[in-house]
Amino acid sequence: MTPPRQLARMPGLDLLRAIAILWVMLFHSFIVGGLGDDWGWLSKFGWMGVDIFFVLSGYLIGGQVLQQLRDRSRIDFGDFYLRRALRILPAFWVVLAIYVLFPAWREVDGMEPWWKFAAFIYNLDVDYNAHAAFSHAWSLCVEEHFYLVFPLLAAWIFRRNSLLLSIALLAFVLLGGIALRSAIWLHDNALQPDRNWFIEDLYYPTWCRLDGLLVGVALAAMKVFRPQWWLRLRGYANVAALLGVIGVIVSFFLHAQRGGLLANSIGWPVLSLAFGLLVFAAAECDSWIGRWRVPGASWIAAISYSLYLSHKLVMHGVDVANDGRVHGIAAFASYAVAILAAGALLHYAVEQPGLRLRSRWLAVRRMPNATALQQE
Repeated sequence: MTPPRQLARMPGLDLLRAIAILWVMLFHSFIVGGLGDDWGWLSKFGWMGVDIFFVLSGYLIGGQVLQQLRDRSRIDFGDFYLRRALRILPAFWVVLAIYVLFPAWREVDGMEPWWKFAAFIYNLDVDYNAHAAFSHAWSLCVEEHFYLVFPLLAAWIFRRNSLLLSIALLAFVLLGGIALRSAIWLHDNALQPDRNWFIEDLYYPTWCRLDGLLVGVALAAMKVFRPQWWLRLRGYANVAALLGVIGVIVSFFLHAQRGGLLANSIGWPVLSLAFGLLVFAAAECDSWIGRWRVPGASWIAAISYSLYLSHKLVMHGVDVANDGRVHGIAAFASYAVAILAAGALLHYAVEQPGLRLRSRWLAVRRMPNATALQQE
């Protein structure tokens, strides 16, 4: 949900990010009773948009970390964590404050204590049926755990300079995730605990949702450490895009029963691989998807994080204001305009100042190094 700021935007990746956030918001329209039968086919699988974000984060953030290791043989952890904090926290804190200070604005009544969100552990300990307000923060928790652990793990593996170890770790995470989710599903399905065990035990926890990040990191690792493989395969970017679309369609069938064993065992890695193929194709500017400049997609992509944070609050507000008076396409338009306006406000008023502050702080951090180099 939190893409790094890029000097030169890539239209293909922006398009995927725009599709992801719009798809997620369509899915979350269930909190206002849905947008009508005409839109049901589009919103049903909208939760898959989060998995697009996971693959994008694995590819982009993983690429940043691995590039540092290749070029410098080390990671500037202070620089990395400062960049992530100033990218994520300002807008997040503003939205969290609204949820905490204005309970009437929440999309549902119950909410977990604020400190679970502030510590990014909401997804690990939640009573979903009673405390579902700001529940979409679960995916931010997954990404924060990735930002915290991956640079440390990558540095450790890099020092051992072992391709076999890297492949073994990737296989362990992939196969271990399938085994873990299957075991959890079989256990909970047998006991049928009196809670939403699918959300709490399978859908939210970080250890069950690593497939998309894993695929993204694998793509980044190939591009950084095996550029000859990447260059050889880029000629097949359009084939990858076609296979990715087929993979997403297959995933629709695998996830027809979203809470079933098939979806929660092999369904996640198949979906993540499909999105990985689309990300690979989108990262190549010469591919069909890579050169497809859809009007407005780059802007939607740029404000996608603010949209993700705020859209449920806005949906609820519009729903209360409409009070059942507006239906059909008019209702859809009112939600869309309000969500985009609020997301843009949060982006320009909070996100952008945070990014400017980040640039200044990073410049100050690097000044002693620049002075030392000039004196050598």
